[in-house]
Amino acid sequence: MGSVRSQRPVRIMNISGSPVDRREALYNAAMSDEPIDFLAGDWMSELNMPARAYAIATQGDAAVGYEPSFLEAIEPALPILATKRIKVAANAGAVATKALFDKLVEIVAAKGLRDKLCIAWVEGDIVTDMIGKFDASQLTSVCTGQKLVDWPYKPLFAQCYLGGWGITKAFKAGADIVLCGRVADASPIVGAAAWWHRWSRDDFDCLAQALIAGHLIECSTYVTGGNFTGFKSMDWSTIHDLGFPIAEISHDGGVVITKPPATGGLVSIETCKEQLLYEIQGKYYLNSDVMAVIDQVEFHEVGKDRVQLRGVTGLPPPATTKAGITAMGGFKAEMNWALVGLDIEEKKRLFDLQLRHNLGPERLSRLTCLDLAVYGSVAENPGCQNAATVDMRLVAQAREEDAVSEKNFAGPAFAFIMQTFPAATYTNKTAVPKPFQEYFPTIIPQPTQRIHFSDARIESLEVPPPTTITKDLPSQPSYETSDPIPLESFGPTSKAPLGKIIFARAGDKGSNCNVGFFPRHESVWPWLRTLLSTEKFIELLGDDYKGQQIDRMEFPKLWAVHFLLHDWLDRGVTANATYDILGKFVAEYVRCKVVDVPVEFLEMGTI
Repeated sequence: MGSVRSQRPVRIMNISGSPVDRREALYNAAMSDEPIDFLAGDWMSELNMPARAYAIATQGDAAVGYEPSFLEAIEPALPILATKRIKVAANAGAVATKALFDKLVEIVAAKGLRDKLCIAWVEGDIVTDMIGKFDASQLTSVCTGQKLVDWPYKPLFAQCYLGGWGITKAFKAGADIVLCGRVADASPIVGAAAWWHRWSRDDFDCLAQALIAGHLIECSTYVTGGNFTGFKSMDWSTIHDLGFPIAEISHDGGVVITKPPATGGLVSIETCKEQLLYEIQGKYYLNSDVMAVIDQVEFHEVGKDRVQLRGVTGLPPPATTKAGITAMGGFKAEMNWALVGLDIEEKKRLFDLQLRHNLGPERLSRLTCLDLAVYGSVAENPGCQNAATVDMRLVAQAREEDAVSEKNFAGPAFAFIMQTFPAATYTNKTAVPKPFQEYFPTIIPQPTQRIHFSDARIESLEVPPPTTITKDLPSQPSYETSDPIPLESFGPTSKAPLGKIIFARAGDKGSNCNVGFFPRHESVWPWLRTLLSTEKFIELLGDDYKGQQIDRMEFPKLWAVHFLLHDWLDRGVTANATYDILGKFVAEYVRCKVVDVPVEFLEMGTI
């Protein structure tokens, strides 16, 4: 890298957005001719963090507390990384980053690369002891407002989100690969860019732009065509192999999002808008290193598969960070039944009546959750059996495993099959009890980070919390559109699904869910912001709305309306009894709702 470092944009490719993302991506990126300075990846989520924590808390050293899929991804690439001097920042240690570090050091040594690759690991995210010292009445859930003292579960483990400055310091000290347990999803990109450009901790505008660059690429191919509502218009001959995204970040913080030219998918203004709107909470994007202000964000196409980010500014970070407290929630079991044809609601009601009778008061009293839901609807005059079939899903949860055992749950649920609704057929015959975790997200002071190295010549480092901070955090704004336009002024209308002309993306943060909507054409924006009032959005949510708080705001340069649905997701991903454990369904559900769409907009083309 030498003297040219910081004189040109740093090129950071994200090659993993989840523990199940394509294993070969890291190796393929290292092997390619694409000039890459850093490979970043996120193998963590609010699903595997509590699961790994529970395993360590209950099984000790016998459990694997890190994400093994990271080792599968990086091992074949190690010789190439050493030769090309490509650096790596990985969010993969989960609750056992030191164990992952030890294993990777062992693999590096076995390949004869000990002197060519320096491995570092970041410590400080595990805060179980810190949480134990707090007054539980002072810790509040960021999603529900509940006090920890009132939470009916015993905390087993606590882990917080770190920023990227430990990664920056590790690279500065000589690390080639930096392993993290739980930094924020975008922090590997922030840490890499800050080291490359020699930014200081108070270069807030630069850090904020790098943070949003990280947000755009952290979910790997979500910004190159994955999870994209406009997928039908993509080149389907390459849609099976979407390219992984690259963030080009300049010394002044300027950002261009792109991808390797010989790969599938696309980087467009629409894919970037969708990913920007994914899993945000509003105007302020909080991180341990910076608070990004994003309400004036905009995107500009600057070449094929090249989109420039503009309009992001930075403020000092909060003194605090989010921590997730894991507890044993209990055990869950589920089964699925097929319902066919007419009288679906009556068939469900009959099943529910017979189920509760068979379980009886004693068994029912031991359950903390018994959820019976029908997914799908029967087409009118269906053309085949599949079109006349829907899924009925039964989920039971309890503190004790015995309460959802075959004897106490599956057996009684199957026992009345000969006397229930016509064509009753179960598709999941096992209903085996499985443990699940409860998750309590709260706010704590940022901890000190410690960095350790495989090279004994490099002493461990400490990275203290930031000293320049925003003491009084602003609230996320919520408002209706300032100058609504009479909807009748847009001319004749036709009944059509909203999604015929509107893109959207939704996501989760704890039990909160967010969703953003935007059109392809600017001329549609006045109509959309007028149509999508909070009242109209609640109407579109239909029976799913149960009175939860909903915040509304606008991103005028994205032509986007954004909603934050508080405590929408049944306790979050780890304990959720529905199919929509990640909050993604809301966008597609609302897009299929029928509204009065101006004919002029439909004639401009549909998505």
